[in-house]
Amino acid sequence: MSRIDAIINELTEISKNPAKAVEDFTSKTGKGAVGVMPVYAPEELIHATGYLPVGIWGGQKSIKKARTYLPPFACSIMQSVMEMQIEGAYDDMKAILMSVPCDTLKCLSQKWKGTSPTIVFTHPQNRKIKGANKFLVEEFKIVKSKLENILGLEITDEAINKSIEVYNENRSVMREFTKVAADYPEIIDPIKRHAVIKSRFFMEKSEHTALVKELNEEISKLEKKVWKGRKVVLTGITAEPDELLEIFKEYDIAVAADDLAQESKQFRIDVPAGDDPLLRLAQWWQDFDGCSLATNVEKPRGQMLIDMVKDNGADAVIICMMKFCDPEEFDYPIYYQQLQDASINNIYIEIDQETTSFEQIRTRINSFSEMISL
Repeated sequence: MSRIDAIINELTEISKNPAKAVEDFTSKTGKGAVGVMPVYAPEELIHATGYLPVGIWGGQKSIKKARTYLPPFACSIMQSVMEMQIEGAYDDMKAILMSVPCDTLKCLSQKWKGTSPTIVFTHPQNRKIKGANKFLVEEFKIVKSKLENILGLEITDEAINKSIEVYNENRSVMREFTKVAADYPEIIDPIKRHAVIKSRFFMEKSEHTALVKELNEEISKLEKKVWKGRKVVLTGITAEPDELLEIFKEYDIAVAADDLAQESKQFRIDVPAGDDPLLRLAQWWQDFDGCSLATNVEKPRGQMLIDMVKDNGADAVIICMMKFCDPEEFDYPIYYQQLQDASINNIYIEIDQETTSFEQIRTRINSFSEMISL
């Protein structure tokens, strides 16, 4: 087995077994984990405590008990998270951190059925004014105070600034990885690409950085080959499960870049420099753009997608629409028209974690692949 395969296998195993990753971390450090709900949160505050921030993104699961607490039109991520928390899946977490940028997250934050204490905060949506940073700094102070009380420790500014640097290094290495993956699609197929990115939710960031940095270096030593398939940009919340990505692989569709909330949006930009760590984290939210959950009245997402297609030599955009995600559905008509006006091929597919049959998506992707190959 090559070193490339060994690293990918290790990261894939972690991405598929987060519970074991948390167990291994606890055994190694003596500290536990703090759950982090989608979509964006100041993970650096958790990292500064020495505890492990763990992403909670639901999973493929039949929904039964959750329907008692959430309406049927809640997105499948929240449905599966509710189902698993009722079953006690997150009870080993020391706390759960969540922002509430959509109506369903607001609802879920008030109906958490797990035993772990929840820390709820608000990202301001009028983000581009000076007062937004002041507000968010105060929110982060509350988060910091609650973490200190729950975990029984003090979180210093020095520790937070160090964690920000650890995270920024990871962001940089991950941006490099997405470029390497685009250059070597015959090595990093859509499934492997997703696994490498997803594993960062379940690992201490410096350890993840070291592995991905080595992976980038090992792959970059190889000769680039001409890719005979198609290249696409993915946009949406997630592009899961693997059965969906298998279809891309089957029809020789490589991911040139992504605009997914679960993937590249997490590391698209660094936390800016500065002395006040909470202000730095707040400034990240103000600087960030191109997501339906981060309001910008100028709606830059369409142009950002157009630029991504051109910059990465992609043939099309695949819109991975999370079923019942209101913010995503509101954004879609705007950037769809922008893509059409720019003559960029695109296709809309629906993402639902309850889905067990992918034949309809397979048929649509097959037809779309043939169309953009003409």
